[in-house]
Amino acid sequence: MLNRIILMGRLTRDPELRHTQTGTPVASFSLAVDRDFKDKTTGEKATDFIDIVAWRQTAEFVSRFLTKGRMAVVEGRLQLRDWTDKEGNKRRSAEVVADNVYFGDSKRDAEGAGTYAPPPAYGGYAPPAPAPSAPAPGYAAPPMGGDQFADLSDDDGELPF
Repeated sequence: MLNRIILMGRLTRDPELRHTQTGTPVASFSLAVDRDFKDKTTGEKATDFIDIVAWRQTAEFVSRFLTKGRMAVVEGRLQLRDWTDKEGNKRRSAEVVADNVYFGDSKRDAEGAGTYAPPPAYGGYAPPAPAPSAPAPGYAAPPMGGDQFADLSDDDGELPF
């Protein structure tokens, strides 16, 4: 039997990261996913709001790098859950258990939309800047100004392979 689902949509809220009693990370969030067709009466596409649950490393990734409004691609399986509400009524919920979550937009697109927040600097540590190195033999620095590329001075015209 097959139970696979792939969704692409925007996060409706920031992911909520929790931990189980044994310390396993679990994140929950919701995706707004547009349908492929337009409503005949309104001419607009309907949107489905789908609950997503991610576990372990996937949960940590989601909570660290995705925020409300970011486009995400979720690959996982559909799961139905029976539960009882506060009034004692039996309920059933459908959710997607995420196996993999990917960025659905580029960092530049997210910055333009004002939804991107760079990952936090962990512990205030910034890696040291790489030491400047000498240019490779035969390298000619590009001229200042318009052209970004320069001719190689010792190019013999042969391919290196």
